[in-house]
Amino acid sequence: MPDLITTDLVRLDVALGSTKDDVIRSLADVIGAAGRSSNVDQIVEDALAREATSATGLPGGIAIPHCRTAGVSEPTLAFARLSPGVDFGAKDGPADLAFLITAPAGGDATHLQILTKLARALVKASFTDSLRAAGNPAQVVALILEAVGEAPSGVAPAAAPAAPSPTPASPPADEAGPRRSLVGVTACPTGIAHTYMAAEALEEAAERAGVDIQVETQGSAGSTPLAPDVIARADAVIFAVDVGVRDRGRFAGKPVVSSSVKRPIAEGDAMIAEALRYADDPNAPRVEGTLTGGEGGGGANESWGGRTRRVLMTGVSYMIPFVAAGGLLIALSFLLGGYEIVGPYGDIAVNNTLFNLPDPSALGLDHALFGSGLTAYIGALFFIIGKTSFTLFIPALAGYIAYAIADRPGIAPGFVMGGLAANLFAVHTSDANPVDMPVTGFIGAILGGVLAGVIAHWIASWKVPSWARGLMPVLVIPLLTSILAGLVMLVILGKPISWLMGQLTDGLNSMSGSSAVLLGIILGLMMAFDMGGPLNKVAYSFAAAGVGSAAAATNAPELKIMAAVMLAGMVPPIALALATVLRPGLFTVAERENGKAGWLLGASFITEGAIPFAAADPLRVIPAIMLGSAVTGGVSEALDVSVRAPHGGIFVLFAVDGIAGYFIALVAGVLVGCLAVIALKSVGQRDNDLVTV
Repeated sequence: MPDLITTDLVRLDVALGSTKDDVIRSLADVIGAAGRSSNVDQIVEDALAREATSATGLPGGIAIPHCRTAGVSEPTLAFARLSPGVDFGAKDGPADLAFLITAPAGGDATHLQILTKLARALVKASFTDSLRAAGNPAQVVALILEAVGEAPSGVAPAAAPAAPSPTPASPPADEAGPRRSLVGVTACPTGIAHTYMAAEALEEAAERAGVDIQVETQGSAGSTPLAPDVIARADAVIFAVDVGVRDRGRFAGKPVVSSSVKRPIAEGDAMIAEALRYADDPNAPRVEGTLTGGEGGGGANESWGGRTRRVLMTGVSYMIPFVAAGGLLIALSFLLGGYEIVGPYGDIAVNNTLFNLPDPSALGLDHALFGSGLTAYIGALFFIIGKTSFTLFIPALAGYIAYAIADRPGIAPGFVMGGLAANLFAVHTSDANPVDMPVTGFIGAILGGVLAGVIAHWIASWKVPSWARGLMPVLVIPLLTSILAGLVMLVILGKPISWLMGQLTDGLNSMSGSSAVLLGIILGLMMAFDMGGPLNKVAYSFAAAGVGSAAAATNAPELKIMAAVMLAGMVPPIALALATVLRPGLFTVAERENGKAGWLLGASFITEGAIPFAAADPLRVIPAIMLGSAVTGGVSEALDVSVRAPHGGIFVLFAVDGIAGYFIALVAGVLVGCLAVIALKSVGQRDNDLVTV
């Protein structure tokens, strides 16, 4: 692999334009002129797309625009010492040191390693001072390669000029007795640049203060947990995080300073001093006993907005594997066993084996792949596994939201609230025509998870005798929380939602005939609003109820309603997947990964594939996908598309009448939803802490 940077990729004391866009374009041209790229325009496009998500200006006159791009085949770094400096969005003014970091589109690991090492070096005044003092490009190359662990032999770096020592936060060890000890955790949503820069800043500040500190970086490049004895010896802990702290309970009882991940980069000395002050203050904020906030973060200085985002993202991050695995397995079951598998899957699983395969024709599986009993059998098993995974994602969402607020004691009651939201064991009346307990879906899971977490947190704050403390997290807190939160869910939330669902169903039944297009629009709005929640389920149930009796008809309105509902439900995941491709810079790395699964989830009529996006940014995502689904629902009704299958997405095209209209409606809604989400995410205040790499 060629060197990351060479002398022909360095420019010293140059004016590359008056804006950051000019600088990025000029540095991309430098890469092209050095023979490191055959597509400079692609580098510019990708770097500017990344820049649009959040500013890459850093304190101390530094800018690190960066991107993964098809414009290079090897990791490449271009550097410029700017004169005059250019504004890259840092709070303390323009940048005079600019690095354009480019990595191949598939070079994730290398990209992380480069950013991690370079980010740590950039916090060191000696490194940036040396870059400013370098007399020629060769010295710059040697300094940078040394910083990322690739220094060539025989080239001596420039010596850093002496810098005045900052005022220490506390007296040196030889003047103040034994050295104090601190521990810290740094983490940002993507776990790349800011995670490591914050750690380095804390370490530098601690050294100036004569304090020992060990920092655990919970980043994308991996995390090595602090040793228990190191935590035990620490006088205080610093949490500089924008996501949850993993295993926060390890720090129980320690005085805690909590902040965003960016604060140490600008105020490392102040944070060390604050931690030392808290260590000596019996009334300082502390990590609470056995109830420590789990992955929900927390701390005295955390804003409500930051806490809310952190709690929701913790729940969503644990929920995603259930949605992805379940949705893909259901899609595979339709492919193998045909959409009819939703009927006899139980009979097949109980009565058949690999050595006693089912007869697809006898079970009505007319669309089993190749008419094979083996594919029908495997399809039935895949459907059961997928449905089980899907059944658990609502409890997982609620359980880990509660965990984010209340740590381990919140998990059990949180899962119980999620089970109630999903009606996990099908509670219903005992009469001849049983009525199910209402399902509140993912909205109910969020409310129930928060409720369980808050109640568990409150109970944990009770003062109890020492003999009872061991019972609190394993018995008292889960028991009382489940009772209190469960009663609220069943008594207060259940009945109003049941009434609302009844009203919506009655309203939908009154719309048909000349109101068909309007009905399609309304159904589309309902399918996208809560993506598997009560409104979505009302719309789907309304459509599916008429399919059985009308499946043999040629132009039944019930089949058109089913088509509008299915197509509208396919739009949100596909629209968001397309948006992550067209404008990847508007989405985090995790969201772009979710987008890859969104194509198949949407094509399989798994609307829940959009939930991770909606939970992370509801005010911009939900209106956009509602608009797209409304367009699809209306167009589907207008073009008289009908579907005889109650599920399956593109895997049931054999059950579609009006295939051309089917695809026209789907494409129209996907494009509208995609453009709407891009437009909404392109305006408004951006969160500069959500660094996307």
